[in-house]
Amino acid sequence: MSNDIPEMNSRPLIKYINKYVKLTAEEEELLLSRIVSRKYLKGQYVVQQGDVCKYESFVIKGCLKTFYVDNDGNEHIVMFAVENWWTADLGSFITQTPADYNVQCLENVELLQFPYEQLQELYVLVPKLERFFRIIIQKAYVASEKRIIGSFSLPAKERYLRFREQYPQIEQRVPQYMIASYLGITKEFLSKIRNQLIFEP
Repeated sequence: MSNDIPEMNSRPLIKYINKYVKLTAEEEELLLSRIVSRKYLKGQYVVQQGDVCKYESFVIKGCLKTFYVDNDGNEHIVMFAVENWWTADLGSFITQTPADYNVQCLENVELLQFPYEQLQELYVLVPKLERFFRIIIQKAYVASEKRIIGSFSLPAKERYLRFREQYPQIEQRVPQYMIASYLGITKEFLSKIRNQLIFEP
């Protein structure tokens, strides 16, 4: 697979990876030869529920949401992804089975994507990358566990404060009803919490 990925686009990904494992110039070249650069428009899906997730995606530009739709047609947002974040239905990607989640673009988006087959090749060609992906998958698992515990044990106000810490400045980029969906509360209750915080010392 040969891709002409502009250096400016690849730099954030290489910098991110090098925080965990140090790649040589040759390893970087191998990596970039097996990933794809792709742009999506606002509203487009990167993954749809029921399809197999074929890519692990690194966000160069834009904002996405990961959500599922229940049997009553209600949308439940489980994650947002912005610049320098990863997005995928991870369970579907790892097992190559149908996705439980949708990943949709909330803005025009630019992604660097690791196709499943090429990532398996990279694990052999650049063993450091297998360690890198193990680390980020472990981090994703821990974050998911903390989110589950928080949703059961923390009051809504604390969940909102944690959300703001995890996703700084995202409130300017997504509608309030989506934040409410992520927190598992109504839009009206979220508005009440925000108003309370304004008047707190």
